[in-house]
Amino acid sequence: MQREEWFLQEHHGPKKRLGCSGQSRAGLIVALVFAAGFSPIMAQTTSELSPLRFTLKQAVTTSLQKSREISLARLQYETTRQETGLTRSQFRPNLYTGSGVAYTSGFPLLAGGGAPALFNLTYNQELLNLPARGDLRAEEQKAEQQRLTIDAVRDGVIQRTVSAYLELAKVRRQLELLRSERQSAQKILDYTRQRRQAGYELPIEVTRAQLTAAQVEQRVAQIEDQDETAADQLRVLLGLEPDQPIEVTAENIPPAADQTISNLVAEALRNNPEVKVAESERLVSEARLKGERGGYWPTIGLIGQYNLLAKFNNYDQFFNKFQRNNFIAGIDVKIPIFASRTSASVSFARANLTAAQMEVENKREQISLDVRHKARLAREMDMSREVARLQLELAQQNLQVLQSQFQQGRASIRDLEGAQLDENEKWLAFLDAEYAHQQAELDLLRTTGQLAQAFQ
Repeated sequence: MQREEWFLQEHHGPKKRLGCSGQSRAGLIVALVFAAGFSPIMAQTTSELSPLRFTLKQAVTTSLQKSREISLARLQYETTRQETGLTRSQFRPNLYTGSGVAYTSGFPLLAGGGAPALFNLTYNQELLNLPARGDLRAEEQKAEQQRLTIDAVRDGVIQRTVSAYLELAKVRRQLELLRSERQSAQKILDYTRQRRQAGYELPIEVTRAQLTAAQVEQRVAQIEDQDETAADQLRVLLGLEPDQPIEVTAENIPPAADQTISNLVAEALRNNPEVKVAESERLVSEARLKGERGGYWPTIGLIGQYNLLAKFNNYDQFFNKFQRNNFIAGIDVKIPIFASRTSASVSFARANLTAAQMEVENKREQISLDVRHKARLAREMDMSREVARLQLELAQQNLQVLQSQFQQGRASIRDLEGAQLDENEKWLAFLDAEYAHQQAELDLLRTTGQLAQAFQ
């Protein structure tokens, strides 16, 4: 006989038969008709909102596909690439044409110089322009930084998804334990009340049992709120409807703290997005300095122009000979003689490069310290989880001992249910310790740049 069945038969006795008055019977009939009328609608709603089951990797894949943050980062990267194309266009052929009508008085001139023409065609292309070439390389590095930003945004989405998934799995397991604990607390309270009525317990014992039951109810409400919060966060990340039920399973994440500290630091310095961005910024400063130094050198470009002049004009009053078709083609060379702006630009770029180099060293040192700290923290959380596991195992063994004593009549139902409450509490503590350890491992994976590799 199960201990719960024994407890009910021992202390509650046979159930009483409940009768119904006429009004109660009529109300019951109305309620049944009402329920029957609405049952198809309720069934339809339930079928429409059937739970969706996700594994951890499926949740990560879905969140990456639905993430607006990643889409926005990609658009910004594409914008930066197009902006780089604008800077690169001056080193490619540029051909312009046009026409117009103008009235001239005196010597025939255009606003930009030359004689008015019915049609003109202009060509220009930079061949050697070191300052502009430096700006182009800097823009290319800016585009690379934006690409690294996509990786950083992706890692953030993965971390939030995994964290919400693991938390939801944890709180749902805790809810199961707390609901079992609620039943045990209620049995203890009922048992204590009966013993109080029989004169075997003091009123303080009833109050103590009531307090235990109320505390369990309070924790159930808190965990239910955490369940809804974690589910809402996961639904948003997965792009689901607000009321869509989802099911998750308890899973473990790949351990990162098992590697040596030196390997973790090396992985972080090689893969961490913040380090990569700092190094890219240093390359930007180097490109700008190199380009500004090129301002002391000549610039060379290709030029060409064709003009078609009108037959009816007064050019014969200013020129000895009229020619309808005119063109010019050649190389435009500009040699700087004295350029104070170039010296100032070089000094400014050199100062920026020095600052960028220091920022790279500071970032590498900071990431190295951060990895060491997070690796130690992950191992501390692992030890805390082991302690919680041993406490749970001890509580389970203690419960087994009390069950044997209870079957032999040497322990009361209150002792047995108290041991059950203690086991549930140790289960809750173990689940919290397990989640804290997973969070530490997750944070370490992101810092070392191994997060996407672990979940994709």
